[in-house]
Parts: sequence; C-alpha cells; structure tokens
Amino acid sequence: MERAAVFDVDGTLVDTNHLHVTTWWEAFRQAGHHVSMHAIHRSVGLGSTDLIAHLLGDNLEDEEVAALSAAHKALYGAYFDRLPAFEDAGRLLKRLDAAGWTVVLATSAGGTELSALRRAIDADDAIRATASADDVEAGKPAPEPVHHALDLVGIPPERAVFVGDTVWDMRAGTRAGVTCVGVLCGGIPRASLEDAGADTVYRDPVHLLTSLEEGSGPLGRPAPPAE
Repeated sequence: MERAAVFDVDGTLVDTNHLHVTTWWEAFRQAGHHVSMHAIHRSVGLGSTDLIAHLLGDNLEDEEVAALSAAHKALYGAYFDRLPAFEDAGRLLKRLDAAGWTVVLATSAGGTELSALRRAIDADDAIRATASADDVEAGKPAPEPVHHALDLVGIPPERAVFVGDTVWDMRAGTRAGVTCVGVLCGGIPRASLEDAGADTVYRDPVHLLTSLEEGSGPLGRPAPPAE
C-alpha cells in the first residue's frame, strides 16, 4: 500500500515566513493597525481571514478584512520572482517519490502564489497533488486541509506523515490522525511544535533528507504492513 508524505509549503519547503511577517506588518500599518512582528510570526500558517481575526479580533467588517488581505497579497507578490526554497527541499521531495511515497502539498496558497512556490521548489514531477485551504471550509488548525490532501490521493491517515513548521500545522495533523513531523526552519521553537503534537522535529529539509537516507525517523522507517 502507498504512503503519503504531506507537506506544508511556506516555512517548511520555502523560506517565506519572514516575508509574510514583513508584508502583513506593512498591510496592517497602512490600515492603521499596530501589530508586533512577533505576534504576526506566531500567526503565520493560518489562512488570511483567520490570521486577521486571530490578531485583530473577529469584529472587523468584511470589507476591511478583504482590504487587508488584498494589501498583503500585493506586497507579498513583489517577491514572487525570487522566493527562496530551502536547501534540498526539491531534492527531498524527489527522493521521497523515488522511495515510493506519494508526495502531496497542503497549503493556503493558490493561483500565482502557488505557482511561484512550486517554481522555487522545482520538484513538480514528484508532487502528485496539491490541496489548498481554499478548497475546504475550515483551514488549519482544523484537520480538513490534511484530510482533503489525503482524499486527493486516496491514502488513509494511518499511512501518512504530515510535515510542517507551525503549531497550526501540528494541530491540524494531530486532529487528522496522521504522524506529525515538525521543522525548525520556519522559526517556531521545538517545544512549541512538540506541545502541539509533533512526533519528531528536524532542523530543515536537509536534516529530513539525511534521516530518510539513513532509514531513520517517520520518513525513513519501512512502511507498516497492510491490515
């Protein structure tokens, strides 16, 4: 039976979290909201609407939420032609594909942003499907994005590993019933990821690739027998 390796993208495969922090900070500032970069960083990983509600409360008018999201999108879009993948991110996905894993992306990005992220990763041949938070009613930390990713490839949660860099990723994966792997390259502390449900934590894609090639960790261990 196949196994699924589901990956978050921002902060996990592509080094974009601090770009998101800066552009959200500027979007809030332009609208007259003073939000610390630290608070924004801890909120990255939520979808735009949820991030705004988490930081500003849920009493804003729909028009203001839409304007803030549009401002962030425009500011962040200036970087689309030079988004930096983490070292060995693409190689990791290709190695997993060669080892028999079904590689799926689970991200809140879509459209031109998702295209830019995939160009940065440069591993399209290894990616079997992409699930966006826009395809579900509730984004992370709800389990729906992970369930949707697995539904796209027809693999059950007990045969899946979800790799992410935020507490929202770990909570979503835990609620979805998958094995959760955290990475530190998004800037969230190890303890926070473990408290949110990470089974193991690695530094970055390079560290994950090493564990895979050494046959250790959730991605390197042999597949469990089919029931």
